[in-house]
Amino acid sequence: MTVTEAEWRNLETPQTTPGRSRLRLHPNAPLDIYLAVSHPGHQRMLILRADARSADQIVRSVGRLPRAAGLEINLSAVSRLEYELQVVLTANELREVFNPLVTDVADTVRDAPGAAAALTAAVDRFERWQDLLRAVGRDGLGPEARRGLVGELLVLRDCVLPHVDPAEAVESWTGPSGANQDFQLPEVAVETKTSTAKRPRNIRITSERQLDGAGTPVLLLALALLDERRGGTGESLNRLVDRIRERLTSPVVRAGFDGRLIQAGYLPGQRDLYDEPRYTLRDLCFWHVQGGFPRLIEANLPEGVGDCTYHVSTSGLDQYRATTNEVTGLIGGFHA
Repeated sequence: MTVTEAEWRNLETPQTTPGRSRLRLHPNAPLDIYLAVSHPGHQRMLILRADARSADQIVRSVGRLPRAAGLEINLSAVSRLEYELQVVLTANELREVFNPLVTDVADTVRDAPGAAAALTAAVDRFERWQDLLRAVGRDGLGPEARRGLVGELLVLRDCVLPHVDPAEAVESWTGPSGANQDFQLPEVAVETKTSTAKRPRNIRITSERQLDGAGTPVLLLALALLDERRGGTGESLNRLVDRIRERLTSPVVRAGFDGRLIQAGYLPGQRDLYDEPRYTLRDLCFWHVQGGFPRLIEANLPEGVGDCTYHVSTSGLDQYRATTNEVTGLIGGFHA
């Protein structure tokens, strides 16, 4: 479920007595998950309730629970047998960040194998968001991160949205969540890279899992070649975002897209940073990652080796080149 302002508006309906309004999410999750609003202060929060035994590990580390400006995570005993973990919005200027944050944390909890693991996963996920907000800072995304986001958005707009239902297209954009590949569709996964070099000699791979095709029928590597300059006829990052949003007519789908943008570090309060530079797509190349494609994968690494960053030379990749029809067929779920 994508949390939007509509859910909060319903919960913020005035009450005559102090207390909390709440809405349950994911009834089949390993613990109880609620959106809640306190009255009369209208403070927004995500609540996770679990039995005391499941909360034991979190209780022992309660002093080390992470805090971030405008956001808090707290643990309290509801009774001798039950605990409540609260993710609380304390600064209204972060409302647009809070919605995708609680959506992400709730989805992570839903997918956990048990209550204790769900609480640990919730804290870990909150820390990831905290790290994101710290990393972006006042200056917004750095040049390399901006280019990377532009490349992913171009693949979403030009290759995925024309052939996939908008809701599924946005759902398939998994890069901002830290997934192994940037797009995950039923028939194909796509890892996207971006370069402003005239003729890039190599492609930087930042994990032994990025080019690991385990779990997907087909894995493609995409390279977006960009011209970047201030002014000119290219598209700014803001313009590219706006053009995609125009194609998402459903408010829920648009909210999901906005949430992924925030996870990628594109924060609503920093739009004025992204009117320049402008980007023009010179070429978009795809390769099949299969057979003897040069890569490192986790299963083939020596024991004790991990967190690999390496480069793949673009010379010699011609034999793996994917045609436009092949890419379109795989993304659309049919074989051209």
